[in-house]
Amino acid sequence: MLLSLSWLREFTPYEGTAEALGDRLTMLGLELEDIRRPYDAISSIVVGHVVSCDNHPESDHLHVCKVDAGQGELLDIVCGAPNVAAGQKVPVALVGTKMPDGMMIKKAKLRGAPSFGMICSERELGLTEDHTGIMVLPESFVVGKPLVEQLELDREVLDISITPNRADCLSVLGLARETALACNLPLSIPDLPLELDSGAEVLVPIDIDDPEHCWLYSGRVITGVKVGPSPMRLRHRLHAVGVRPISNIVDVTNYILFEYGQPLHSFDMDKLEGGRIVVRRAQEGDTFTTLDGQERALTAADLCIRDGARAVALAGVMGGLNSEISDASTNVFLESAVFKPATIRKTSRRLGLSSEASYRFERGIDQQRTVWALDRACAMMAAVSGGRVQRGLSINEPRPFKAASIEFRPARADSLLGVQLGADFDEKVLTGMGCNVDKGESSPVWRVSQPSWRPDLTREADLIEEVGRVHGLDTIAPVLPPIARNLDRAGEPESRYGFWSRLKHWGAGLGLNEAVNYSFVGHKDMDHLGMPREGRISIMNPLSAEQDALRTALAPGLMYDLRNNLAQGAQGLRLFELANIFEADAASETTARETGMLGVLLYGARYDTAWPQAEGDMDYADLKGVVENLLHYLHLGAPSYELAQEHAFLLPCVNVFVNGRAVGFMGRVKPAMADEYHARKDVWLAEMNLDILRELHDAATVRFAPLPVYPPVRRDITVTAGPSLKVADIAAHVQGLKLALLDDVALVDCFEPKTEQGGEPVRNLTFRLTFRHAERTLKDTEVDKEREKVAQSLVSALGVKI
Repeated sequence: MLLSLSWLREFTPYEGTAEALGDRLTMLGLELEDIRRPYDAISSIVVGHVVSCDNHPESDHLHVCKVDAGQGELLDIVCGAPNVAAGQKVPVALVGTKMPDGMMIKKAKLRGAPSFGMICSERELGLTEDHTGIMVLPESFVVGKPLVEQLELDREVLDISITPNRADCLSVLGLARETALACNLPLSIPDLPLELDSGAEVLVPIDIDDPEHCWLYSGRVITGVKVGPSPMRLRHRLHAVGVRPISNIVDVTNYILFEYGQPLHSFDMDKLEGGRIVVRRAQEGDTFTTLDGQERALTAADLCIRDGARAVALAGVMGGLNSEISDASTNVFLESAVFKPATIRKTSRRLGLSSEASYRFERGIDQQRTVWALDRACAMMAAVSGGRVQRGLSINEPRPFKAASIEFRPARADSLLGVQLGADFDEKVLTGMGCNVDKGESSPVWRVSQPSWRPDLTREADLIEEVGRVHGLDTIAPVLPPIARNLDRAGEPESRYGFWSRLKHWGAGLGLNEAVNYSFVGHKDMDHLGMPREGRISIMNPLSAEQDALRTALAPGLMYDLRNNLAQGAQGLRLFELANIFEADAASETTARETGMLGVLLYGARYDTAWPQAEGDMDYADLKGVVENLLHYLHLGAPSYELAQEHAFLLPCVNVFVNGRAVGFMGRVKPAMADEYHARKDVWLAEMNLDILRELHDAATVRFAPLPVYPPVRRDITVTAGPSLKVADIAAHVQGLKLALLDDVALVDCFEPKTEQGGEPVRNLTFRLTFRHAERTLKDTEVDKEREKVAQSLVSALGVKI
């Protein structure tokens, strides 16, 4: 939001510097980005008086002028403008002046006539694009004085960053309220009475077919207007805040938008068919040409303003080319409305069409000042165009504004903020914000009514934040508050944030390092990993060519992390990341489907270099162990696995299933792909679907059993078998014996001896059998008998050697 300091002073008598105001607003949460001085480039331009103007003897279009620029003597200046004439007050650039376009004014001879300066047009001064002639100044201007002083231009403009919840500060009035509150100054709103024509009422019927999306629509008719340039003061003020002046009618709507935050739109009344306004949604597949000349394809979610036959505006976003104000317009219908913010936001985002109006509608409008802003704009239009405002206010308000009534406890505010503000201070701040405060009779709970321009104030916490920031959040000592959990909330479903937080603690506790990557990746990266192009979402305005799409998997970001860590000399890497992936989905409200995923990447040494076994590298067993540990942590049953026939970037790739549902995949990154990321060893990667895991976790029933009292006894058994016999089959067979004392069976070692040429390959698989009795300590003899039963069963049933 660009705020002119002189414009601000029309509302509140602030006398400090722009820098001091910027610092104070920053401490209030309205961060100062920059202080602009838009007219410094023409600060040396002075007011001159054309004493005489004669035709150039050697040219049919040049004039030789004698100009009084307050220098003590008349200056000879050659000017080619067709409208220059004796007796005019004009802007003069003296010799040595540097113009806004970088040109330096020097002594010159034009067709033999000396010239000591330049009489300037508005375009040469950078004020507007008008270069049809020189800029003619009012007769009241003083010769020799700086032009910027005589024009009373806005010398200092603050560029203030407004947070999305502070829609009220997207106007001069809103920032004036903040300034008055912060500096303890009075606030006054300039009055401009509306004079109505004495004739009969002129009303335009307004039908709102979608009252849920249009809360108020109003308008007035202005007749007999003459479209032309706006007065100089109006044009220059808009220019100072970055708005290009267009015409007196359009400029007034922009002026009111910046001054009061109310977007307006002017229709050529003679182009409205049927003499009525209808607010309704578009039909699927409709097309509409906006003021910028672009044809837009509409959907049933887009709200349109229609006349009796067709759409004439895209509600809250942009008007239509078929009803725009032109130089020939004489009758105007001026609209002032309030639309549902979410409706405007969806249309603006979908079309990629953002305007100053949509930016404000998306955040909320002061509904109680909507008609007031309309009346002020009508009064200004009549003044600058010579038109007459007709009697009659056309209005339809299906949803009147209703202020939220909020309970406020001063003691609670002091407790949360950690400072004693006092009830008097709280009341002063809340009333200064425009709230109506009912303190009751010595009640600890106040009843506070929300002002219409603050849609963000809906809870007690919002009011506490307001008194805190006015007091100065930077002055409150940073003290960690005690946190007490309310037992009343015990047993409530865990939030998504809480679930993800627990998984982050799990990953850190397992020795993994958390990675945090951008949601943006490059199409090039996904193409390199062989990921399908279907479902990708391209970025319309990417930060860089390397970040031109939303990720459809976590692998590109994790592989990028691998490359960066290897470049820093890392020998081993154990990463995990919790984040969303994005896929195109036309059925989704945002046209994108988000899925929470957990990614794990393992690379290099299994142990840190300080360990004696540092030479061992991580493999599939390590990755499988991490995945199974996660499932065990979530109280899920044993997973099942299926070797994938094909995968984009993993070979081999194993799909993971829990209770028959696919929950993710894991495997080794294809060496050719990993090589591009400077990997010289195997890269092991897994991705798990957190949304499905959350469903399974919530459905799981946790049962508690008493801890064993008596110690276990363990025996190892080594099985010699061929490569076709699966480890899972051996473990399942042992468990299937259902021995009363057998508590657990687990693989602890796998050794594959070298085979002689022509010999059958074998594997030596060592399993650890755990025996336990719930009521006594076991004896070695009975444990050995149980082990022997297992050995004999394996030999007879599976044909292995022990």
